Amino acid sequence: MERVLTAKGAATRQRIVEGAAQLIRERGVPNVGLDDIRASTATSKSQLFHYFADGKGDLLLAVARYEAEQVIADQMPQLGDLTSWRKWQAWRRRVIQIYDKQRQACPLSSLTVQLGRTNPATLEIINGLTSEWRSHLAAGVKALKESGEIDPRVDVQKTANAILAAVTGGATLLLSTDNLRYLEDGLAEALESMRRPRG
Repeated sequence: MERVLTAKGAATRQRIVEGAAQLIRERGVPNVGLDDIRASTATSKSQLFHYFADGKGDLLLAVARYEAEQVIADQMPQLGDLTSWRKWQAWRRRVIQIYDKQRQACPLSSLTVQLGRTNPATLEIINGLTSEWRSHLAAGVKALKESGEIDPRVDVQKTANAILAAVTGGATLLLSTDNLRYLEDGLAEALESMRRPRG
């Protein structure tokens, strides 16, 4: 059972998580130890283990959850308001901007590799992120159908899946090639396919 924290305790735990996330973004997962995190966040050893009983593994999971939340937060408010074609294009530009700045330094990818991508806790984080992201995209596709901006025969869930696959696939190729073009072209094509007449 997860321990219920006081408001002060929750704030302290969040401060540690955000401090650890910042260090990992700057140095990479392998180059950040508990002593680095304690020094950066002015946290004692006993305090650190009070919030993260299993040490670095627990803390890395908390940071991974935080980074997954940031994936969605960084796309707001555009992702939450995909109600017109113009707004979809604004979201597309925002996504490209995020990944262009990030390039090969994806903290969530590094964390999931470190934690193990088949680890049930890691899978839970990734599946939760995927579900929330797809939900926003599906709401946007549905809004375009209802406004008549795209063919009413468009399958909402399949289209949302294809758009999400374009983003995550392009981001994966960016990690391995440092070439943004895969993401730019894949996302542009996924969005344009919504507007093509259905047979």
